[in-house]
Amino acid sequence: QEELVESGGGLVQAGGSLRLSCVASGLTFSNYAMAWFRQAPGKEAEYVATIDWTGRGTYYTDSVKGRFTIARDNAKNTVYLQMNSLKPEDTAVYICAARAGGRSRYLVEYDYRGQGTQVTVST
Repeated sequence: QEELVESGGGLVQAGGSLRLSCVASGLTFSNYAMAWFRQAPGKEAEYVATIDWTGRGTYYTDSVKGRFTIARDNAKNTVYLQMNSLKPEDTAVYICAARAGGRSRYLVEYDYRGQGTQVTVST
């Protein structure tokens, strides 16, 4: 059974860093584009970043460019999100997702998604 499990969230002060991980199982990881989304309370899921199956193609929403880095290790079936210079507005549940058809900015178009990991950035 296909599963994505996120970890690495937590409470951090503004300006700090966190690295999120998402481990995939039950699917051929290298066949999927991977993405991170985030969802704040009462809001819809927001696209954060995607990475293609090779790891060479990365894309970011404007609000995280220069601060966040997405990467993947196909040997470990894992995708990462390194988050630096965190801001209170980055507070959300971060969700990873997998899509066989390439990248998309819309979570509903992804084949699989995890349960998410909470990131809270304090002032």
